[in-house]
Amino acid sequence: MANFNWSGVFPALLTPFNKEDKVDFDLFKTNLDAQVSAGVDGVIIGGSLGEASTLLMEEKRDLLIYAKEISPKNSPVIVGIAEQSTAVAVELAQKAEANGADGLMLLPPMRYKSSDDETVAYFQAVARNTSLPIMVYNNPVDYKIEVTISMFEELLPFENIQSVKESTRNTMNITRMINRFGDRYKILTGVDPIALESLVLGADGWVAGLVDAFPQETVAIFRLVKAGRIQEALSIYRWFMPLLELDIHPKLVQYIKLAATATGIGSEYVRAPRMPLSGTERVTVLKTINDALAVRPELPDYKNLKPLAHANWS
Repeated sequence: MANFNWSGVFPALLTPFNKEDKVDFDLFKTNLDAQVSAGVDGVIIGGSLGEASTLLMEEKRDLLIYAKEISPKNSPVIVGIAEQSTAVAVELAQKAEANGADGLMLLPPMRYKSSDDETVAYFQAVARNTSLPIMVYNNPVDYKIEVTISMFEELLPFENIQSVKESTRNTMNITRMINRFGDRYKILTGVDPIALESLVLGADGWVAGLVDAFPQETVAIFRLVKAGRIQEALSIYRWFMPLLELDIHPKLVQYIKLAATATGIGSEYVRAPRMPLSGTERVTVLKTINDALAVRPELPDYKNLKPLAHANWS
């Protein structure tokens, strides 16, 4: 636990399905292999992009076991936990640990809008019952609960609560967290269209969405920023922006699956109640994707970049 490195690019992986609505493990491997080849630093399964709310418990288990089988030994697999009850969240954390997970991405309670003290108690209960390192997912825009600075203060005694997926969309929170806690909590930006800004402000990593379709470009931006080559990163980022904005739409799953299909590492199949894109909406999103593909940038040799000593800018 103590040696977990919350730094780098962590794709929130899609869960591919086939036309029979079964998990497509072959396509899952195709995408994960593309992520590893691009140089990501770990993967997250069972997140919002992974359609976790529609997955059966055994499907989540099987995805974890398979992801561990096919991932490089030094590449962590993190499991998302988004549950309604504390008891179920604790149980899933323990099962994830038993099945080989390397870490957890923990959301506040689902459906019930818990108060600050209830949310803190929920996080504490999970942390007490697993030795896995935990990343708190702070996304009040989509999940209506904000984990405030004072709440993180209460979580300080729990050493396995180590990082935050910062998705408030308020980049000031990065500086506030660093000013209050130093490097006690690693910060990973969780909103694609403000990722570069967040990295420059001191975020340690990027929990990314469009990486599911464009892994090389995502990792290149991260490593260029950390090497201090901001202008080169910015050039790629500006090209990427119309695609990155697909990550902040209610249909981000369908949008990003369409993008991954266009780049050959995904499919459009989604699980009900979601439906594949159709009509004008599909045409519009596909145009955004194809326009970007038509002028896809040539990337520098980003894999061999060395981060600056002050690359966290903190």
